Amino acid sequence: MGNSLTTNKTALKSALTRNTMLLALVIVMLFFQALIVLSGKGSLFAPANISNLISQNAYVVVLASGMLLCILTGGNIDLSVGSIVALVGAVAGTFIVNLQMNIYLSILLCLILGTLIGAWQGFWIAYIRIPPFIVTLAGMLLWRGLALIVLNGLTISPFPANYLRYFTSFIPGSQNSALVFGVTVTIGVVATVIYLVSQITGRIAKQKKGYETSPFFLFILQLALTAAVVLFLFFLLAQNKGVPVVLIIIAVIVLVYSYFTSNTVPGRYLYALGGNEKAAKMSGVNTNRMLFFTYANMGFLSGVAALMCVARFNSAAPSAGTNYELDAIASCFIGGASAYGGTGTISGAVIGAIFMGVLNNGMSIIGIDSNWQRAVKGLVLLVAVVFDVVSKNRKKAG
Repeated sequence: MGNSLTTNKTALKSALTRNTMLLALVIVMLFFQALIVLSGKGSLFAPANISNLISQNAYVVVLASGMLLCILTGGNIDLSVGSIVALVGAVAGTFIVNLQMNIYLSILLCLILGTLIGAWQGFWIAYIRIPPFIVTLAGMLLWRGLALIVLNGLTISPFPANYLRYFTSFIPGSQNSALVFGVTVTIGVVATVIYLVSQITGRIAKQKKGYETSPFFLFILQLALTAAVVLFLFFLLAQNKGVPVVLIIIAVIVLVYSYFTSNTVPGRYLYALGGNEKAAKMSGVNTNRMLFFTYANMGFLSGVAALMCVARFNSAAPSAGTNYELDAIASCFIGGASAYGGTGTISGAVIGAIFMGVLNNGMSIIGIDSNWQRAVKGLVLLVAVVFDVVSKNRKKAG
């Protein structure tokens, strides 16, 4: 009985440690909700604001998913993603608005362009072994310059409605509030059931293989809380316009990259590369190829983010993508990625992105000056990295 109680306490403490930033996110959301309500400026959880939060921060989730892979390889980062977003957005505007090219062909060419840019940088980093900081810093200047040349310093707008609908519309896209509510709630219930089934079958499979699993009460608590959050989210969306299409896009990206990093051999290679590159190479991992892949992939996701951003703003502007790389990097570190590489998860990066989004949104609603907002975000990032470093030092000392 005593051993079981001790084991449960240890498991609970471990679970709280793993989910520190998730708990911090909940506290911050409740804190801002209280401030906003007391100030009489509405609610953080207003259905329209939730949809706004999703559309505002979709690009951060996409870029953070790619940035995490770069960080896993050894604390490497990509400083050029904001400039790639600007360049791909400029090309998208030229193709779709100015030249009136086929939308699907334009989207394909933009994604290929983003991937080629990432591959170009990946070549110098992986095979010539120029430090990623230098290559991507050069890329930040180069791609921004090319974006300005393509746009000639001007903004291209507006984009056609048949392009915008793929990124800014809602499901089911109806004015009938009863239909919107029913369809949205149904999608939420289906998503929740799929999540529950996948988690339960995954746990059973682990137990059959003899892998260690969390205590049953913690597992049930996790399922219950996650299901409640998902259902609450879709309930709020049902009271506005329905499910944003962009939410479907980022959900697919998050699920694909979560599966890749957790359940595939190349995904585990990234962690091995970040843990000890020499050891990984001696074990047969093609470290050069993995480094090349991470930066080519980062270019591809930057292209996706660019297509989302030009649709959201309905324009391709020279200033697009400014500081986007900092948002993505901060999201990864706040979400638990190690500054030294080898540690981090896609779900953590998503939590970090949501955390940053809530900070921005909450402070904007309250009316805090943008300069103070930057100061607060910088302090939060520093605290997250300090927490990571201190935790590692304690483990080494122990």
